[in-house]
Amino acid sequence: MQQSESRAAVPLSNRVFACEPGAVHRLAAHLASHLVSLTAFRDSLLIMCIGTDRSTGDCLGPLVGSLLQERIRDGLRVLGTLDEPVHAGNLADTVRRIEAGGVMLAVDACLGQAEQIGSIAIALGPVKPGAGVNKVLPAVGTLHITGTVNVAGFMEYLVLQNTRLSLVMQMARVISDAIPIGFGLAKSTRSEATCRALEAR
Repeated sequence: MQQSESRAAVPLSNRVFACEPGAVHRLAAHLASHLVSLTAFRDSLLIMCIGTDRSTGDCLGPLVGSLLQERIRDGLRVLGTLDEPVHAGNLADTVRRIEAGGVMLAVDACLGQAEQIGSIAIALGPVKPGAGVNKVLPAVGTLHITGTVNVAGFMEYLVLQNTRLSLVMQMARVISDAIPIGFGLAKSTRSEATCRALEAR
């Protein structure tokens, strides 16, 4: 569970609402733009989906991971599913086992302001799992996607348990649809840029 976000934390231009038309393609475009900006990005992406299937609000990550496994493509690797979640108890060990280098996309749920519920944000830099419920865990990711599943500020554990699964599922579908599209766009853009650079020599 990611720390509560402020309005200033993620620009509105990098935030989409799962219920709005075109949410998948807008999120995919944001992801592609961020990936292309990373010099470490080549032809692969590790997706770390963080959360637990024991909490409705915190199951966004594992849901995304399980949905992604159904549409996996070359270059994409997923850690964290409903069957094998990456959560507070095993996150540090999981991170230690990952080979250094490459680009990692972290996916996690977060709590935020009431008007942000149902929104999905993407930003460069790591996510800080557990911060929303006062847990100290390793920061994860070269970039991250977070979905605001409920309101922050009061009895966070209870709030997470009383989050609507329908909302979390809708957000998970948008994220899991957008990631392969964005990844494909980024690979194509990087390939075209490489070809243009070679032709210019």
